[in-house]
Amino acid sequence: MTSSVGPMGPVPLRMSAAVLQGPGRLQVNDVPVPPLGDQDVLVKIDLCGVCGSDLHMVLDGWGQRGSWQGHEWTGTVLAVGPEVQRWQPGDAVVGGPPIRCGTCASCVAGRPALCAQRDTPGIGPEQGAFATYKVSREGELLALPADLDPRAATLAEPLAVALHGIHQSGITAGQRALVLGAGPIGALTIAALRARGIHHVVCAEPTEGRQALARAVGASEVCHPRDLVVPSIAEPGFIVPGAVDVVLECSGKAAAMEAGLAQLVRGGTLVLVGAGIESPRFDPNRILLNEVIITGAFTYSANGFSEALDLLASGALPVDELLEPDLVSLDGLLDAMRGLADGRLAGKVLVRP
Repeated sequence: MTSSVGPMGPVPLRMSAAVLQGPGRLQVNDVPVPPLGDQDVLVKIDLCGVCGSDLHMVLDGWGQRGSWQGHEWTGTVLAVGPEVQRWQPGDAVVGGPPIRCGTCASCVAGRPALCAQRDTPGIGPEQGAFATYKVSREGELLALPADLDPRAATLAEPLAVALHGIHQSGITAGQRALVLGAGPIGALTIAALRARGIHHVVCAEPTEGRQALARAVGASEVCHPRDLVVPSIAEPGFIVPGAVDVVLECSGKAAAMEAGLAQLVRGGTLVLVGAGIESPRFDPNRILLNEVIITGAFTYSANGFSEALDLLASGALPVDELLEPDLVSLDGLLDAMRGLADGRLAGKVLVRP
């Protein structure tokens, strides 16, 4: 069923979406296309990546029933609202960062990730890109670079996350990094560190598939997390052999966060990038005696998407290694999520709705 005929053909009233029915339960339903506001753009989704946060929303039950996820996408503009000026039907676009208020102290300081008006992920009725179509506000889209493969462009959002973690770490050429976890964000972090001239990049990852992925995207050394030396609480000032300047924790696991703190040189930095529901227990004396810094990295820097697209277009990242070779349908999405969660799948999974 269609509502009208636009420049790109019929404008639909209905679409397919992978709707959350409860923890670990998805169902591909026929749902209404979200209404198009005056400043909105209707996009036909071409590809959408599966994010670690999508796993939390679906498998761990963080998301709201009746919603559908997906925020790492590329597509083609199908129709625009009457006040839209930047886009027109037929434009190839990439989903960009959400519009922030622009007036709070964080926004004014150039830190939109900390906007005072931001919402809490999973609370609202999300209508993402695990669907045939998506409605976005005009300012939340970026142009797909003409020379960039749409498959690579789906990495813009997670790469922006990885780059923000790297920025938060303050790492510089010649320093040493440890990346905990080689899931999609961890693998992108390794690749981006190498592309930025950081040559000593160790990765700690328990699964063989992701260990292989870490090596393929540039890790100089790969180990199992159990191989990391974690001093006892009686040794808070002890520095382990092979200590690094920066640890980027990308798994969201409490044990990894705790182990990461112990891998730092004096004055080193631990950046928490991975989201999780487990709470770590940090030794305050280790933090005090070694003056280590613990910080978080939430979503993106102000120019994170543009920086990510530029880096992808440069050819400096091993895109084919980072992506799973086969596309999945909406019907195959839940199985792919389970494969990512249990380590059967190592690279970024792309969905073609």
